[in-house]
Amino acid sequence: MKKKILVRCLVGAPIGLAVSVLISIAMSLAVGDGVYYAVVPELARDCGGELNAVALQAVLSLVYGAAWGGASAIWEMDRWSLLKQTAAHLVVCSLATFPIAYFTRWMSHSLPGILGYFGVFFLIYAAIWASLYSALKRRVAQMNRKLNGGEKPGR
Repeated sequence: MKKKILVRCLVGAPIGLAVSVLISIAMSLAVGDGVYYAVVPELARDCGGELNAVALQAVLSLVYGAAWGGASAIWEMDRWSLLKQTAAHLVVCSLATFPIAYFTRWMSHSLPGILGYFGVFFLIYAAIWASLYSALKRRVAQMNRKLNGGEKPGR
């Protein structure tokens, strides 16, 4: 299991970096003034320049992706209930995500900013979880129909 987690962390790290770059491109396009904003201006100020800020954000994005990649192994804990898997995954991902979002200034450093961040984080998490759960439930139903000769289970 440790090797599986390590491999997933190593796969997740570059994905985290790629997602971070894609988000910075999308945000720059949304601003619409033709300038590429690699980091938020506050982070560049905090780091003493844009290059230092980009380097910090890149490293933290690697950590971010590695944490989410490693946390995906939680879903394979067959002895755990879905509720326990979900709670553990949510806690691990929240603990990894919040400090990174805070240090990279992806959120306002105020109580409303932090509460807003967690609100958005939990809404996105819940939406992704619900869509994946629905897709998996449909797939299981399809397999059951095939196993039962095309009949719906329970008939």
